[in-house]
Amino acid sequence: MLQKQPSVEHPFAPFVRILGKGKLGSRSLSQVEAREAMQMILDDRVEPEQLGAFLMLLRVKEESPEELAGFIEAVRGRCGAPASLEVDLDWSTYAGKKRQLPWFILAALLLSANGIRVFMHGARGHTPERIYTEDCLSLFGIKACVDWNQVAQSLDSTQFAFMSIEALSPRMSRIINLRPVLGLRSPVHTLCRLINPLHASHTVDGVFHPAYGPMHQKAAQLLGVKNGLTIKGDGGEAEVKPDAECDLQWTRGGDYSTSIWPRYYPRRLVKQELDSADLVKLWRGEIEHEYGVGAVISTLALILKLLNKAKDHDSCIRLAEQMWQDRNKTQY
Repeated sequence: MLQKQPSVEHPFAPFVRILGKGKLGSRSLSQVEAREAMQMILDDRVEPEQLGAFLMLLRVKEESPEELAGFIEAVRGRCGAPASLEVDLDWSTYAGKKRQLPWFILAALLLSANGIRVFMHGARGHTPERIYTEDCLSLFGIKACVDWNQVAQSLDSTQFAFMSIEALSPRMSRIINLRPVLGLRSPVHTLCRLINPLHASHTVDGVFHPAYGPMHQKAAQLLGVKNGLTIKGDGGEAEVKPDAECDLQWTRGGDYSTSIWPRYYPRRLVKQELDSADLVKLWRGEIEHEYGVGAVISTLALILKLLNKAKDHDSCIRLAEQMWQDRNKTQY
């Protein structure tokens, strides 16, 4: 026997209707509407059917910068990040790597070793056969922080901290892990990259599809990011391929621009077998890995450019090479 449906409209229904009212009647949510909708989702005040419909309607339409900004404002408001905790660089890592190791980890650790406070956040396990940052950090003896007190302690002691989205926003983590159920990525994969919960003045994230780059940086502008960078990086992570040109999207204050980062090597390199232990071995100088070194130096140089540590490409490369040569090989 069918259950009688409620006669009073659910409070979340209007948000689904805005997105799904046909080609002529539907529209994007305003930033305020997006924030209100996400607050209801975070507070678990939506039905499962509504959440699935909402996410997939956004997926088909493609989220707007205003929607992303509103969603992020809601997540920031619920994640409990202390306003007094300051970082220099917010680095998001949500894609996972498939064809190459996450060499960008070494670039981030080099920055922290040189006094740059780096807050990294990400997810793992949502896509099979990928290598995730959190798993690789454990090779360096770095544990994911479970709360903001641990983040503060880690930043004060090593200038680096990593927090999983599971700790940062459990609700967002659950939605990310709906990918095998829905069969598609949802807008949550995008908005998590841009959370920047500690309001860092410099942010970097990666995309796989070039079309998402402008969307990321326009959302960053709406959120007041002073220096934002989106990299069309390897596997969708913020890592430069050293043997290929790299598409970049920049936000500098109110200015948005694009540029190409030149390749570090003039030729394509042969893909090697993946062994996560090579990350630590390369840091220690125990192995040679042409691609790995190039990826670290190229990515580090680009972040130095974002941080305004050097003026032009060549100066950034020289500084990155020097930092790599001067690293403490016994640190990990």
